[in-house]
Amino acid sequence: MYEISYREIAADEYIEAINWYEAQSTLAASGFIKAVNDKLDIIGSDPRRYKNLFRHYYEVSTNRYPYTIVHFIEEQVRKVIIIAIYHHKRSPRKKYRR
Repeated sequence: MYEISYREIAADEYIEAINWYEAQSTLAASGFIKAVNDKLDIIGSDPRRYKNLFRHYYEVSTNRYPYTIVHFIEEQVRKVIIIAIYHHKRSPRKKYRR
């Protein structure tokens, strides 16, 4: 199992998304948190499972929510760094500039 940590900007994006869903409905916010946590569990156990589209970054979309989780792996310390929890409507080019 790999340790998972967040870059500050990714943590901010995650909290911002939770707050937005919370303003819509508590159920939607809970569903979003579960969708992200489900993907993070899989990433933690097998970080190379998902698409590697750009350099050393991997990404996966959440189920039922329009967000992509972007991460890279620090193999020597068995750590996964989440660099973005990125809404699909944002410019795809910017998700790697962190």
